[in-house]
Amino acid sequence: MGEQFAFEEKQYLGRDMTWVSVRLILALFCFIAYYLNLDHIVSSQLFFITGAGILLVSILMLYMISYRTLVQDTKLTLSGLWTTSLVKIDLRSISKVEVKPYSTFMFNNPVYNLHKNGKIRFYSGGKHAVWLTDLDGLTYVIGTQRPKELASAVLAAKG
Repeated sequence: MGEQFAFEEKQYLGRDMTWVSVRLILALFCFIAYYLNLDHIVSSQLFFITGAGILLVSILMLYMISYRTLVQDTKLTLSGLWTTSLVKIDLRSISKVEVKPYSTFMFNNPVYNLHKNGKIRFYSGGKHAVWLTDLDGLTYVIGTQRPKELASAVLAAKG
């Protein structure tokens, strides 16, 4: 029997449209270089193999879970990819919940449990994030595709 969660979301590693575009442009460059090789040198097949490899890796990354966000009872749980540790945040210690843009940059790298400048970041894709500030002043920045739903689930679980 399945458990009920106030909020559940899976962030996939390869579904950020900016990085999908970059990988497709690289593969397209490889295929064009292969096609334009007029001498048909055997080593030019390396461009075709590289382009096909980029496409294959891109397809595999579409199904790789970067991390999973769960809001259940009075805790928020973030479980990451393979060897990453499980992060549990006690929602009773959260003093402020905000929905803000994740970053002003156009390209953002996926991160999991990155401690930097008093903030702990979790991000795979999306433009917005939920910023949770606890009673000690530590800020958790959780990137999500559904920021309003996550914020309302956190507020409901907190209360």
